Amino acid sequence: MGSIFFVGNELHAQDLHFSQFFEAPLLRNPALAGLFEGDVRVQGVHRSQWNSISYPFQTSSINAEYKFHLGSGEDFMTAGGQAMLDKAGTVQLKTVHMLPALTFHKSLSQRRNTYLSIGFMGGLVRRGLDRSRVTTNSQYDGFYFNGALPDGETFLATYSYLDMSVGMSFNSTLGADDQHNFFVGIAYHHFNKPVSSFYKNVTHLPKFVLSGGLKINIDEYSYFTLHGDLSSQNPFKEAVGGGIFSKRIGDPAESFYTVHAGLFYRYNDALVPMLKFDVHKISVGITYDINTSSLASASKNRGGFELSLSYITSRPRKAQTIHCPTF
Repeated sequence: MGSIFFVGNELHAQDLHFSQFFEAPLLRNPALAGLFEGDVRVQGVHRSQWNSISYPFQTSSINAEYKFHLGSGEDFMTAGGQAMLDKAGTVQLKTVHMLPALTFHKSLSQRRNTYLSIGFMGGLVRRGLDRSRVTTNSQYDGFYFNGALPDGETFLATYSYLDMSVGMSFNSTLGADDQHNFFVGIAYHHFNKPVSSFYKNVTHLPKFVLSGGLKINIDEYSYFTLHGDLSSQNPFKEAVGGGIFSKRIGDPAESFYTVHAGLFYRYNDALVPMLKFDVHKISVGITYDINTSSLASASKNRGGFELSLSYITSRPRKAQTIHCPTF
């Protein structure tokens, strides 16, 4: 989850995050839009955190991507967007993100799927809280709290700002038969350094994210996928990574069912087991954070539960093969 923290004499806002970060690719890097097998993808993730020690933090995300061909070559573009709603704390602090995205994919090879992608995402973020739930020192009458007294604050309960991100990624194939896929990417989020504060004195820190992934096809029925992110939002850093083993059940040409099991680790924070199921064009994933941070004793190792849902489909293809960014 996100937070607001002190650095010297200044306040700064930190980003939200998901344990299933690979199910919210635009939050990792807008240049990762379109790196999937298909033409249209819609993904949603919901996270519930800290139910055991405080008022629960709730975060919901949805992103959509649509790929379309450019001219007669093998270049593509992906149009999409990211929407997110976060609710935190007893004052019901709400943050709503509405971020359109556009990504250009340049083909670098006539023989294999090799693409350099550049993506941009930018839009409106709105934050607000319930002033009726705010309590301050001004509302204490001697030794007792009196909710009828004014809170003594003059800030507005809502505000908005523009947020912008840019990224680049490279993806290609490996192996004698091009049976494996990989990608690497780097993104620069909040490069416009928006002011994110009810008091107009909090700058949203820019953030760099280095991402990578490797998909290894073991045989026609099974494959293994690695994902990892390294984020730097000065002075804070986050490293998360892990792997997923996937097994197809039924005809591998149709991939009627696929069962995934994986394990991820967020450094100095949580161990994250996951299960995921693909049925036709729909995927459902479940993770649960096992807290390993300094809050492990208070939370009894209970962190955040996440549920993801995704849908991928394709347009009818012509007879000739068309290369396409994929992972």
